[in-house]
Amino acid sequence: MSYYNDHGLLNNFAKEPKMYKAEAPSEAQQRNSIVLVALGLVLAGGLVGVAFFVTSIS
Repeated sequence: MSYYNDHGLLNNFAKEPKMYKAEAPSEAQQRNSIVLVALGLVLAGGLVGVAFFVTSIS
């Protein structure tokens, strides 16, 4: 692997990775994404609820 070109100049550029087209997510992946979003919303809502409950105690 040569880092110098024919004129003796340093070739310091990174090699670019091969490009490929992304595949559409399968139904199972879509379902898993929906479940994770729903669980995240439940968790965030629960944290907000606990925060309001804790602040209203005192």
